[in-house]
Amino acid sequence: MRAALVGVDTLFLLAANAADELTQALVTLNLAREAGVKGIVYLSVLKSGEFSDVPHFASKQTVERMIEQDDLPATVLRPAYFIQNDMRLKDALVGAGVYGMPVGGRGISMVDVRDIAEAAVAELLRRDQAAAPLPREIYELVGPDVHTGSSLATLWSAVLGRTVRYGGDDLDALETRLKAAAPAWVAYDMRQMMRRYQTDGAVASEGAVARLATLLGHAPRSYLAFAEEAAKAFAG
Repeated sequence: MRAALVGVDTLFLLAANAADELTQALVTLNLAREAGVKGIVYLSVLKSGEFSDVPHFASKQTVERMIEQDDLPATVLRPAYFIQNDMRLKDALVGAGVYGMPVGGRGISMVDVRDIAEAAVAELLRRDQAAAPLPREIYELVGPDVHTGSSLATLWSAVLGRTVRYGGDDLDALETRLKAAAPAWVAYDMRQMMRRYQTDGAVASEGAVARLATLLGHAPRSYLAFAEEAAKAFAG
């Protein structure tokens, strides 16, 4: 990482959901500071401070604390649940008529990953083009609407032209399903995230949506727009 940071002015830091995610991120930020990096954009997560029992949320909150306490010249991006995660539900939606992600009934302001990319680019360019390091900023990356498991089943029913039901809040089934494709600790981490979505939700304020729209230069993309695009891809 020391070698990679030589000559770097601006850094985009995305630490994947790995067992040593926290160590990777903290080491990288320390080395970036030593290398004289003048601008950082860090991908955190919405509710990083509140969902302290979700491992990768707690990890990101610790990184945010370092950024704040060391007064690093960074923009922290806090995305909600990625809309595009639901591309993985194709077989259940099209084959069984089930929306199978147990997101619960409290509501989530899901975000399109293209909006995450645009926000990151905007902040990277702003920091890179500045003559000197800029103050810290925090953006919540969220969608313009709030969805529950039931509302998403209704939305997909309309988009697909068939009855789609919500698969329910069964977290045991989710963990079992995820363990077939990922390490057990990852499956449990995702279970904990969904548990908190079910109990607390992750609903954005109108101010956060408006602030993101200003950064993007357009309204955040809706889940409906994604579903209509996805339905065409499913059919193809």
